[in-house]
Amino acid sequence: MYMGEALIGEGSEVAHIDLIIGDKYGPVGVAFTNALSQLSAGHTPLFAVLRPNLPVKPSTLVVPKVTVRNMKDAEKIFGPAQSAIAKAVADSVEEGVIPEDKAEDYVIIVSVFIHPHAEDYNKIYRYNYGSAKLAIKRAMEGFPDIKKVLYEKDRSRHPSLGMKVTKLWDPPYLQVALDIPKWELMERVVKELPMNDHLIIEAGTPLIKRYGVDIVGKIKEIKPETFVVADLKTLDTGNLEARMVADSGADAVVISGLAPLRTIEKAIEEAKKTGIYAALDMLNVARPIDLLSELSVGGLMPDVVELHRAIDVEELGTQHAWGNIGEIKRMGGEKMLVAVAGGIREENAPEAIKGGADILIIGRGITNARDVEGVARRFLRLMKEEIDQYRVMTDF
Repeated sequence: MYMGEALIGEGSEVAHIDLIIGDKYGPVGVAFTNALSQLSAGHTPLFAVLRPNLPVKPSTLVVPKVTVRNMKDAEKIFGPAQSAIAKAVADSVEEGVIPEDKAEDYVIIVSVFIHPHAEDYNKIYRYNYGSAKLAIKRAMEGFPDIKKVLYEKDRSRHPSLGMKVTKLWDPPYLQVALDIPKWELMERVVKELPMNDHLIIEAGTPLIKRYGVDIVGKIKEIKPETFVVADLKTLDTGNLEARMVADSGADAVVISGLAPLRTIEKAIEEAKKTGIYAALDMLNVARPIDLLSELSVGGLMPDVVELHRAIDVEELGTQHAWGNIGEIKRMGGEKMLVAVAGGIREENAPEAIKGGADILIIGRGITNARDVEGVARRFLRLMKEEIDQYRVMTDF
């Protein structure tokens, strides 16, 4: 059995094809027969024909995805779409994509999308021809392989999603902590921060304590495509607080490393369920490695480990608490990110990155700056080149 998918075109005439190819005496043949004998109103399948009385080989069934409501809709399916699919199948055989000696053995089921507002028959034909041809090629070649899927899953974006789900796959990043509990001040900071693929915004603990997790929504209104962290420093009810953060629209929840082990585990578990990141803040944790060792027993490791020096301690000039970044990464695996916070300045930021830090967390050094954008851009110059995460690929 071979399966393929492709999308080509634009506007109301856009063509989206899903198809399966297989032996007529196998599961695909059974599905083919069932589709012909168990009709559904508005989704009646039809043979792909090159012209009336000349069905294509391998025998191909065209199934409308969108309900056919009237004769005008039917004409688009029975006309340009049906013809395009048939031609794509025949050309695929002629070009050797489908082996000619399998033309009598295989059957094909093609699910076709025709928008009710599609009007241009020429575009309907050409887009569906191209989409079907590409889907057949992909099916027969086994595209995509699992390595391609894993590589693209955090880099690509679905054009109809209506939002951007950002993943932290390209460190290092700059995380700006909104740690002043006055929204009118933090709102100005959010507005002045530059748009950048390597920028993270943190709703700091004081800000959340004053306004609640709903403050995340206000940040997202201004910067809808930016990764937002909700720093709850969760100490209890781990699953409940992680769920609250996910429901607020944030991309990550921060859990305190001082919380009971079960609370940390439940928060991480809930974060994984909801598709957000779990960050473990090691503020005042004497032995971060020991805590990670305990978590590793249950297989619930955080996505981000924060090595954090407190603001109150920072005022005393105490040495930073960056710890052994290398050892933490060895424990967490290649996907675990390490963030450093407390005492990060422009002059020592390169040292932190060189030491293995994936995320630089900076609060007042940016939020109190007169030129928020300028200071942020200077830190961002230490990061990688911006990337284009909005990619709609019709071929690879």
